[in-house]
Amino acid sequence: MNQAFIPGLELSQLLYEESVRPILDGKFTGLVHSAGLLGPGSDVLGFDTPQSTDHDWGPRLILFLRKGDHESKRDPIEQALRRELPVEVRGYPTNLGRHEDGTAVMVRVGGGPIDHGVTIHTVRGWMTDVLGFDPTGEIRPADWVSVPENRLLIVTAGRVFHDGLATLEPLRRKLRYYPTDVWLYLMSAQWRRIAQEEPFMARCGQAGDELGSRLIAGRLVQYLVRLCCLMERRYAPYVKWLGSAFSRLDCASDLAPLLTRVLEADSWEERQTWLTAAYELAARMHNALGITDPLPAEVSPFHRRPFMVIRADRFANAIRAVIRNPEVLALPEHLGGWDQVVDSTDALGYWARFRGVWAGG
Repeated sequence: MNQAFIPGLELSQLLYEESVRPILDGKFTGLVHSAGLLGPGSDVLGFDTPQSTDHDWGPRLILFLRKGDHESKRDPIEQALRRELPVEVRGYPTNLGRHEDGTAVMVRVGGGPIDHGVTIHTVRGWMTDVLGFDPTGEIRPADWVSVPENRLLIVTAGRVFHDGLATLEPLRRKLRYYPTDVWLYLMSAQWRRIAQEEPFMARCGQAGDELGSRLIAGRLVQYLVRLCCLMERRYAPYVKWLGSAFSRLDCASDLAPLLTRVLEADSWEERQTWLTAAYELAARMHNALGITDPLPAEVSPFHRRPFMVIRADRFANAIRAVIRNPEVLALPEHLGGWDQVVDSTDALGYWARFRGVWAGG
């Protein structure tokens, strides 16, 4: 495709405004609906590039209906769109085929019917399917922490083109970020992750295990990136887009150069210099939040060894001490949220099978 690249959010809004909405208004007069581009996809997060167009990308959107309309009008609407949608939007095909692996791909056709990318749901049904719990009711602390952050992100990112139901945007606001005590619980657990490994990078290097030192340094960098997402109250995406999301944080201009130098360093001593600078910056960020009394923001030796650490347990314990919600305090101490325990793509994709760990099942 040689046409100028149009970000997926913009392209999908054009599909709705120029094609889908007129068909709905003409064929289903008075239909109350909401529409937007939410869910998985680099386009939803605003990270798509021309490379993204090769699979699971194109003019697409979700149409939300009332329960009764969903039951009675879903199939007629799908068929009307198949018959009447244009074959392209701004040069991009509206017809979708499938690669051998099942992912979608835009396929040019000369005319209808169109195998389009408009899916039709109820708000409650779609949200429950994505999150594993019904967000229209009370959301318990165990619900918040037993769903991957990326799932919370994909229902609150993207764009709503129209909210005639007047329920989609209020739910997105409700899910915008963790309640305060859940947020504190997750930050405490993230500091604990750093505490568990912070002396190991230098110890491996001192013992001559350069590969081990680099591996642990990379893990600690990732822990810091996720901690910063928490401190700035931003849901972290899954690993492919974690660095891209981090680059949008307020702290990135100061912290990213330090973390890059950690990963580029050729010795454990140099690695430690940049890593401890990053620790101290994160400690100052914590103090600026004002959620605990100020804590020392300088590194110190690990026992009498030449390994400089921030003693991250101090931050984990201080944060946990200010949590008041008994349901949050009843969560497994130091376990944290789903993403803080596992990073398997399969586990993140099929986490609903394992939610009972947090929910007490």
